[in-house]
Amino acid sequence: MSKNQALGIFGILRFGLVQTALGAIVVLTTTTINRVMAVELALPALLPGLLVGLHYAIQITRPKLGYNSDLGGKRTPWIIGGMAVLAIGGVLAAVSTLLASTNTVAGIALAFVAFIMVGIGVGCSGTALLVLLSKCVTPKQRGGAATTVWIMMIIGFIFTTVLAGKYLDPFSYERLVLVTSVVSLIAFSVATLSIWGIEKKHIQTPDASDINSLQKADPSADAEPPFRQALQAVWREAESRKFSIFVFVSMLAYSAQDLILEPFAGAVFSMTPGESTQLSGTQHGGVLMGMLLVALFCSVIGGKRLGSLRLWTMGGCIASAAALFTIGMGGLLSPQFFPLSIAVFFLGLANGAFAVAAIGSMMDLVGKGMKKREGLRMGLWGAAQAIAFGIAGVGATALVDIAKWFSGEVYIAYAIVFVLQALLFLVAARLANDVYQPAPESAVKTQAHLNDIGSFALDQER
Repeated sequence: MSKNQALGIFGILRFGLVQTALGAIVVLTTTTINRVMAVELALPALLPGLLVGLHYAIQITRPKLGYNSDLGGKRTPWIIGGMAVLAIGGVLAAVSTLLASTNTVAGIALAFVAFIMVGIGVGCSGTALLVLLSKCVTPKQRGGAATTVWIMMIIGFIFTTVLAGKYLDPFSYERLVLVTSVVSLIAFSVATLSIWGIEKKHIQTPDASDINSLQKADPSADAEPPFRQALQAVWREAESRKFSIFVFVSMLAYSAQDLILEPFAGAVFSMTPGESTQLSGTQHGGVLMGMLLVALFCSVIGGKRLGSLRLWTMGGCIASAAALFTIGMGGLLSPQFFPLSIAVFFLGLANGAFAVAAIGSMMDLVGKGMKKREGLRMGLWGAAQAIAFGIAGVGATALVDIAKWFSGEVYIAYAIVFVLQALLFLVAARLANDVYQPAPESAVKTQAHLNDIGSFALDQER
């Protein structure tokens, strides 16, 4: 059997480049194209919400993908193939706006096909990438590797929104298609070149004699264990269940502004598509700085207080709530003088601090509970996030339409939604406090006993 070679910092950065490329396509699809549909095409805000919700709905299969992540096959073709589908979907999403400008029904139909492809592409490439990364790094490297990859995805958001924003003005649908096509082609090329050869170099490949020996020793070794029972067993783990609920609520609050921030900037602050796209870049710049800030205090400065993941998770949620409330009130009271870009930057700063602290917590918790369920556990949390993102997209855009219909004023409608988001973040802060509370010793023993029983039962069923 070939032996693994250690994955160094440059190898982790290559994984990060794939995530950067993935983020570059996704951010144009879920922000700029969403804004064009809601403002330039004057379509109901619910429509892009449904489209983005559709691409998240497809990703609820992540627990099964995580559960099957160790069952044969190469990951590289899934990553490259997923990126290809994602790139084509991103281009078709831009083409759908051009088509909708002359034929609304045909444009909407093409948009649904495009967003289905985006969802499939993200699910295939993203899941395979995380599985391959987890196999290429040591347990001690996982937290730093995950944070590095996440930060590089944010860099992809920033680079794309700032650069694409400059080339989108003066706006035309043809220009949107051209910019999206160039970004998608570059992203696919970067992802392919970055991931090529990593799996062959860093993953152990069993010889045929090794496989035959294993099958003779245990003919059932390659049998797939029951997924449903394993999922139920993981859900019964108190920490996994509480963290799943926290991820759902916090991601609901975290992602709800994604589909309304640019339309809000255009409708209330009269920003052009290029200006509102650059505003998203400002937000992602704040996210990046917030992540780096937490990494600095937790990894470099340290300390029991300033290095506490609990402190940064809860503090990030509370600060995000304050920023959202300020943005909503700013649009309601004085849109002519309110420094929207500054408020959006601080929203990103708070979001970044919360997000990277939650990632650190996820890496700490994924190995707790039943053994050999790390992939399923991570998949469960990924599904909670995807479901929250989908509901947030549909819910936020639908609430804007409903509030606009009742109030008759667009700025009031957006203010209502931003305030509701702020309340969700406060609920998430309360849930985070429960996640970080140490369980009583008796509860720990009981949970460990249940985990042992669950592991034994699943082994018997195999």
